[in-house]
Amino acid sequence: MARRIMVQGTMSNSGKSLLVAALCRIFRNDGFRVAPFKSQNMALNSGVTADGKEMGRAQIMQAEAARALPDVRMNPVLLKPNSESGSQVIVDGEVLCSMSAKDYFSYRKELMPRIMESFESLSEENDIIVIEGAGSPAEINLKENDIVNMGLAEMLDAPVLLVGDIDRGGVFAQLYGTVMLLTERERARIKGFIINKFRGDPTLLDPGIKEIEEKTGIPVVGVVPYIPDLKLEDEDSLTERFNRFPNPDAIIKIAVIRLPRISNFSDFDPFDQNNDVSVYYTTDPNALEEADLIMIPGSKNTIADMHFLKDKGIADALQKLTGKIPIFGICGGLQMLGGSIEDPENTESGGSIQGLGLLPIKTTLHPEKHQTRTKGRLYKDIKGILASLSDLEYEGYEIHVGVSSMQDSSRLPNLISTEKDIYGTYIHGLFDTAEITMTVLNSLAAKKAVFLDTTSQINQRPYRALQYDHLAKTLRSHLNMNVIHSLISYS
Repeated sequence: MARRIMVQGTMSNSGKSLLVAALCRIFRNDGFRVAPFKSQNMALNSGVTADGKEMGRAQIMQAEAARALPDVRMNPVLLKPNSESGSQVIVDGEVLCSMSAKDYFSYRKELMPRIMESFESLSEENDIIVIEGAGSPAEINLKENDIVNMGLAEMLDAPVLLVGDIDRGGVFAQLYGTVMLLTERERARIKGFIINKFRGDPTLLDPGIKEIEEKTGIPVVGVVPYIPDLKLEDEDSLTERFNRFPNPDAIIKIAVIRLPRISNFSDFDPFDQNNDVSVYYTTDPNALEEADLIMIPGSKNTIADMHFLKDKGIADALQKLTGKIPIFGICGGLQMLGGSIEDPENTESGGSIQGLGLLPIKTTLHPEKHQTRTKGRLYKDIKGILASLSDLEYEGYEIHVGVSSMQDSSRLPNLISTEKDIYGTYIHGLFDTAEITMTVLNSLAAKKAVFLDTTSQINQRPYRALQYDHLAKTLRSHLNMNVIHSLISYS
């Protein structure tokens, strides 16, 4: 059975996902077969495995870092919030049902046998499993029947590294407070602290490190610097990229509408490869006017987010900008660009709504989820400014409920377009193909009569591989790997 180590955090977005990815890469570079594992993930960023199963993108990223094929056993339970108090529950890559938070809290212990089965199966095939917790182990209101933090560590007999985020402030209080809210048995599982996202001279932390070690008896095994040039996708809606403003010096500006239930915003990561391109997220209708391209991303609740576009005045703004600025919708964004959106079976929020009416399609939502890997060539007759995308090769995946059809009953193309520069597709990961991203950027630059160098653009997968190596190299030099290796040697 594989050795194991677990990374838990003092809070959400403390950096657990990237630390797990880094450890996966480090252990793999050291010659071990490695797999990530997160028993339960709550995120709207998900992807599709080679066998058509759905899992969290954070675990897909970690699998790539481990040079392993993404496998739903790495993320046996995925929760995708679809309302203020409920989520779609995905188990072993397939939709189980939707539940309120209260009902799921009571039900989740029923999932432990499936979680353990996934872990044990992975364990038979790997040397090391790097486990990620969720949120904080000190959420004492949620500790009963815990299946993701200390409860899981106990069941798997895993040593724990506790990560605190100094960038959010109060890191020593985070670490100490978390430890003090645990039981004595749980405290004994924490074998090391990691201080994450530090900026500046780390020697300034020495007095605090000495005191926290004396007060808790737990060593600090690393102070990890903030890595400003790291470009890897974020797990959920706490991402810092939502706080970006458009860079006034950028040659090309891409506005992404920040929907309340935004999903799969990793679709736009490939544009970050180019430092002369500014990708910013906004809910301000006025901020759309300075963009060279407007993106409407995926959504976990298309009808509710369509109401949001109308209530915020974004729908009116998009109508006014039609024909002036290209508008591109992906998945839920595609559905919103069309005409009617019907939900007769209450698949999301029920009811119906009229979309933006900018694409000649209509959509009916159904409970059955379409999820598949896909590749081929884009539609041969793409119109408008992005006509050069016609017939280019692509590879990606689809995850959506419902069916969209052309209003004239003709076949829906894989990339629908109009002469007024309105575009829509169900393909996630479309821009991961460098030729497609370069074509979009070059077309936008040509429209502005400006020069944009896109020659360094590469496919997103090898680009991410470079980022994993950068991350692993940085962490190896800032973590006490001798201590970490000693922990997994005896687990």
